[in-house]
Amino acid sequence: MYIVSKLSLFAVAALQLLLVDGAPTPIEDSKTSELDGRGLAPAYSAGVSTTERRLFQLNGMTQYFAFTNAWWLPHLPTNQDVDISVAQIAATGYKVARVWGFGTTNEAGRTYGVYYQVLNSSGQYFNHDPSTGIGRLDYAVAAAEKKGIQLTLALLNNWDHLGGINTYINIYGGTHNDFYTNTAAQTAYKNYIKFIVNRYKASPAIFSWELCNEPRCTGCNPSIITKWATDVSTYIKSLDGEHMVTLGDEGWLTSTSANTVPNYEQSYAYTGYEGIDFQANLAIKTLDYGTFHMYPDQWGYNYSWGNSWIAQHNAIGKALNKPILLEEFAVPEGEDRIGIMGRWQDTVLKTSIAADMMWQFGTKFPSGATPLDNYAVYWNSTELNVLGNEHAKAMATKRAVATL
Repeated sequence: MYIVSKLSLFAVAALQLLLVDGAPTPIEDSKTSELDGRGLAPAYSAGVSTTERRLFQLNGMTQYFAFTNAWWLPHLPTNQDVDISVAQIAATGYKVARVWGFGTTNEAGRTYGVYYQVLNSSGQYFNHDPSTGIGRLDYAVAAAEKKGIQLTLALLNNWDHLGGINTYINIYGGTHNDFYTNTAAQTAYKNYIKFIVNRYKASPAIFSWELCNEPRCTGCNPSIITKWATDVSTYIKSLDGEHMVTLGDEGWLTSTSANTVPNYEQSYAYTGYEGIDFQANLAIKTLDYGTFHMYPDQWGYNYSWGNSWIAQHNAIGKALNKPILLEEFAVPEGEDRIGIMGRWQDTVLKTSIAADMMWQFGTKFPSGATPLDNYAVYWNSTELNVLGNEHAKAMATKRAVATL
């Protein structure tokens, strides 16, 4: 989802890149620091999550799941904020949270917010500051480990929030759509992927790596992103052959799926206009599961259309025998969220969608940080009890048959 940046409301700290001989540490000289004071283990945990036909296997359990989005977790300014949030996510019954594993700026020495990487005319640098840089992601991963929560780390953003594709284009040239074929931009992106994947691949808190939040190449032939996703997912698998990899797309359909899905129609979500062919991407061997998002109110559809969107992606998952995750779905505050989202969840329960992931978990942070939007469903509310706690139980007890 596109989020209006509110980083300026985070606690302001003295921010700087760690310096070596008075200059920012370049990527080739950066070192993998200890995580949670214990260093990175040399071998994988036995609890690596995987797929089993059209379901996820997590902590030895093969079943249906309810997950949640909490993009802000590793960008919170204090450890207390993180600890409270992770504890509440676990108490709701969620086993996986999707968070932003990216944070890029073109401003060296920026004096607000959390960021992990600087891209500018002098090079590519990683911010090792424990309070404003990668230390925040370290702490979020460690906190998730302690509570038995796993994380999907998105490695890039299509949108400008927290430094997306355009932070690469600003330095390496071209347009947003050129990113996927820009050699210099792809080299820098893979450098960042290597940094993150090697840092956390031994953590039991990793559920999956995600190429990009909502990648789009508007007006492009969908084969451009399919080729890009094949290349990048293959690269990630070369670094970490055990954890799952997914694209993170919104699930846009094309005529490729006309004979696969029920109620196919010729309208915006089915034209491939945004440069995505969900079915072609799901067929990529190095992508372990498919994702789709659902914002009918933003896309020009009524809320009931969402039930067809769910059934259509379930049909494609059945055809390709891969798990499908409804990765984002939401209704804004002020509407009948329990009724509307509840009906979508009922549809999920009638299909073999492996898991769903509501956008987004909300809570009150002791620091006063305000990263949430008007789609957040808050801790200790009736809405979260119904759409979170009760739905997580329903998914967990649903008969695990991936044939529908």
